[in-house]
Amino acid sequence: MASYKLEDGLYLYPTPAGAYYAIASNDTDKSRQFLCTLLQQQHTPLLNIANIKQLMNMDTEESCLDLLYHCQRLGWVQGINQPLHFPQEPLEKLLPGLLVKLSQTGKALLADNQGFYLASNGFPHEVAEELSALSAEIAVVYNRRSGVLIKNLGLASNAWAVIDATGNSKIGFWPIMIGAQRFHLVVSGPPNFNQPEFVSLIWVLTVRYSKTGSHDEPVSSNSTKTSHRKNKTQ
Repeated sequence: MASYKLEDGLYLYPTPAGAYYAIASNDTDKSRQFLCTLLQQQHTPLLNIANIKQLMNMDTEESCLDLLYHCQRLGWVQGINQPLHFPQEPLEKLLPGLLVKLSQTGKALLADNQGFYLASNGFPHEVAEELSALSAEIAVVYNRRSGVLIKNLGLASNAWAVIDATGNSKIGFWPIMIGAQRFHLVVSGPPNFNQPEFVSLIWVLTVRYSKTGSHDEPVSSNSTKTSHRKNKTQ
């Protein structure tokens, strides 16, 4: 039996890799369910057994700690020193500032599954419209041929890209699965997802669009302070 010790005074928050795993597929497993529930919270919960049990919907302490360690080992969760609270600004004001950080060229947009963009940065309006429509068409093709890609070729990713002669992405289409909603993150040039802004983007979309939403009894943060994120692993 493994022995674990929780660090005192830390707050649970997904890493960029954890946020990406949470929304990369609609397939469910315990890790993805935990990460999605964590992203549905209005604040970062305090790291303790009671909160972990609620987030994971598990009864036994050992099972919860095993899953937490699994997610930590894969780099999907982190402990931060100060609590963060869900941003209250309107979505249309939040999104452009988040999108600009996710592309090395500063050009990115977020589109819905109907092919309309919710926010764009760096693209002219006409280009943003065409790319958004293309993202919806790519999703239709992927859904039709995903069996070949996943079962026959073993390709777990469902992102698509236009690449140059050396295989580098010129423009990429990255699906974001949140409940029954599907969005597309369209990025010009190499993506830059290993950023705090990527976690913030997924947090904003999850709280707003997830069917399950936040818990009726929110997980405790034991604090009302806000601060900028300071990374610290458990």
